[in-house]
Amino acid sequence: MGEPSIPPGLTDIRVQEADFDAGAEMARLRAGNPRIGAVASFIGVCRDRNDGAEVALMTLEHYPGMTEKALAAIVAEARGRWEVIDVVVVHRVGPMRPTDQIVLVVVTSAHRGDAFAACEFLMDYLKTRAPFWKKEHTPGGERWVEARAADDAAAERWR
Repeated sequence: MGEPSIPPGLTDIRVQEADFDAGAEMARLRAGNPRIGAVASFIGVCRDRNDGAEVALMTLEHYPGMTEKALAAIVAEARGRWEVIDVVVVHRVGPMRPTDQIVLVVVTSAHRGDAFAACEFLMDYLKTRAPFWKKEHTPGGERWVEARAADDAAAERWR
C-alpha cells in the first residue's frame, strides 16, 4: 500500500538520529499533487576531511525543542519569501561517519525558481542560524567545528 497523499502546504521538520531515504521523501511530497511543477533538494553528507585533517567520526549535537523551533522559523521565513508548496527538512544528530547523510532539504513549488531559491536559502540559514554543534574526531583528537566566514557570507546575501 502506497503512502497517503499529503495536502499542499506541508511543513515537515524532523531532527533524528536515524538515516533518511531522500527518494522516498521526494516521492511522498509529489504523490497526487498536480500543482507541483518543481522539486528542489539538497543532501548534506559527512566528509572524510575538514580543514586539512582526516575525520573519522563527526558527532552532531542539538538542543531538543529549541532546534526544532529555530528550524520552523527558518522554514516560515522561506515560505514568506517564495511561493512554495511543501517543505521537508530532516537533520540528523548523533555520531556520523564519512559518507553518512546529515541533512535533507526538499522544497516543492509550481515553478523551479521558487523551489531553487527557497532550498538554497534554507541551507544557507540552516548552516548559520540553526542550533547544531559539530564535534570532529580526528587523529589529533576531538575538536569543535567553528562557523565559517563563507557560510556567513552566503547567508548574508539573503538580507
